[in-house]
Amino acid sequence: MTIADYMRPGCRVHLIGIGGVSMAPLAEALLGAGLRVSGSDMAESPTTERLRAMRIPVAIGHDAAHSGDADCIVRTAAAREDNPEVAAARSKGIPLFERAEAWGYIMRQYQNAVCIAGTHGKTTTTSMTTHILLAAGVDPTVMIGGTLPKLRAGHRVGGGDTIVLESCEYYDSFHNFFPTVAVVLNVEEDHLDYFKDLAGIQASFRTFAALVPEDGCIVANGDDVNTMDALRPLGRPLMTFGLRAGNRVGAINIVHHTTHTVFDATLDGRVYAHITLKMPGNHNVMNALAAIAAAIFLELPKEAVEEGLADFTGAGRRFEYKGELNGAKIYDDYAHHPSELRALLDAVAHLGYERVIIAFQPHTYTRTNALFHDFVRELRRPDLVLVGEIYAAREQNTVGITAADLAAKIPGAQHYATLSEMSAALREIVRSGDLVLTVGAGDIFKVGEALLSE
Repeated sequence: MTIADYMRPGCRVHLIGIGGVSMAPLAEALLGAGLRVSGSDMAESPTTERLRAMRIPVAIGHDAAHSGDADCIVRTAAAREDNPEVAAARSKGIPLFERAEAWGYIMRQYQNAVCIAGTHGKTTTTSMTTHILLAAGVDPTVMIGGTLPKLRAGHRVGGGDTIVLESCEYYDSFHNFFPTVAVVLNVEEDHLDYFKDLAGIQASFRTFAALVPEDGCIVANGDDVNTMDALRPLGRPLMTFGLRAGNRVGAINIVHHTTHTVFDATLDGRVYAHITLKMPGNHNVMNALAAIAAAIFLELPKEAVEEGLADFTGAGRRFEYKGELNGAKIYDDYAHHPSELRALLDAVAHLGYERVIIAFQPHTYTRTNALFHDFVRELRRPDLVLVGEIYAAREQNTVGITAADLAAKIPGAQHYATLSEMSAALREIVRSGDLVLTVGAGDIFKVGEALLSE
């Protein structure tokens, strides 16, 4: 039996990790479809409280008894075979499905399924696309891997015929999706604890893009050699975007101001729309072009593209302004890959700050080890660098790498064993004219919040 056999009204589904950024909206979507939903999570949160307010039972902690009389179980990627609820499901013969399988089933109910993939930029581009869809009045369903201020959440369950989802390549999870529009922002080495090499990553993206039906569309970064090598030819309509000549969707007359960026978006060489972005950096221009290309294929009004992007102020933890201390501006950013660091530093280079200070928290041992020299190259660019402990996430340190190893290769960098020590050090050194960036995919954001709370 497949997951479709259990996604029907009256069936009881139990979600392991229900408080997660893609699990909580899944719970809401399944509840709306008439299923009986329960779940468990490791800790209380505003999300678990909100789910309970919707009359979804949520247990805290993982225990074999939590699944009860569930007809099936859907688990987050972090719930592996040693999870007590997973083990209990195996022993009881309760069907167990991955989160991506459930989302794949849901998106088949929509006429338009826009799946936004890529090594970098997924959250921002999904958020931009959401803004455009909302401006066009199509009432979309949305799943974003972060918080979008306009939604005050990372998801939305709408009543229209369009769904837009951030689509991750890790563990090939996006192979469970059914995109009518597949957006590929870029393809680089990452998640090397799962993928063997770049060729394996390209093959995964190729399989994802091949899921698009013949009347669908692949939106691809025409400036990225890895992307184009992975996607051509696939026998599907291909709409390329980029800053170089020859792309179907492009940008000219780009002007970066301190607080915003303006440019003219082009379609087949002709000006299509005038775009204002309330964020810096050519990488965000590229993200916007990807969203614009998807909107063009969906035949959304140009006015909705302009309005939606002008209204977008950024997603949570994507160059997010946190406040000011001693005249220094403090921003937080999710960058945890060398290319993301490069894009962030390129974006702030022209903003006119006297010093750029980065408090960086490496994310996972395997990524830090595999991309060590690339991290060193980028972290030598700021004026001052503070390095926190590696955020382990799902891993154990089986490769023997440490954050101190990274700091030792960066002139003037200091390593801090705790976030509180890093906050104390920043408090002593920041001054007017500084730009302070707390950077990483873990809990480094707490450093800026600690500074501002005092």
